[in-house]
Amino acid sequence: MDVVIAGGHGKIALRLERILSARGDRVKGLIRNPDHAGDLRAAGAEPLVLDLERASADEVAAALEGADAAVFAAGAGPGSGAARKDTVDRAASVLLADAAQRAGVRRFLQISSMGAGRPPRPGSDEVWAAYLRAKGAAEDDLRARDLDWVILRPGRLTDDPGTGLVTLAEPEVGHFDVPRDDVAAVLAALLDAPHVRRRTLELVGGTTPVAEAVAAL
Repeated sequence: MDVVIAGGHGKIALRLERILSARGDRVKGLIRNPDHAGDLRAAGAEPLVLDLERASADEVAAALEGADAAVFAAGAGPGSGAARKDTVDRAASVLLADAAQRAGVRRFLQISSMGAGRPPRPGSDEVWAAYLRAKGAAEDDLRARDLDWVILRPGRLTDDPGTGLVTLAEPEVGHFDVPRDDVAAVLAALLDAPHVRRRTLELVGGTTPVAEAVAAL
């Protein structure tokens, strides 16, 4: 399988790249900072410098040409303001989806967030509220497209070692922790599960092995 990952230097993306390359898939990671290229190569991915806040849909479509699937794993990240939550967490996902349709790439996985699609709680931090609004808008955009999409909302992310045991279901599963290792493992399994499409799923730690959780969907 040929997979293109937007936000290729992210913590989940690097883990996913290692899983996919280890099993023989061809992986390309889109990155903004050329200094990150070595980390992608170490993870088994081919780096491609492409700034999703500046690129055109045609430029991104060229990067997706021939791919079997696209994964949106980009994010403005800690320390960014409300404006970049919109330009990255929303607009970059919209751009990647536009490009996927132009390139004929039907399989599209989007990493979203718990709380997306609901109004932020009163008194929420302004930047956090902007993040949730951006994620919700990105989800809405994707649901309207003729793509074989899956939206994945992980719980509170940790860097603990993965357990391989999860709870994966349609909303709502509750706000619990999930290791990034297990998020990457679920994404890899979803790429191999064409029967799972046009679904919004939430993911937290649990008791079901990843393969069983995906097969049960």
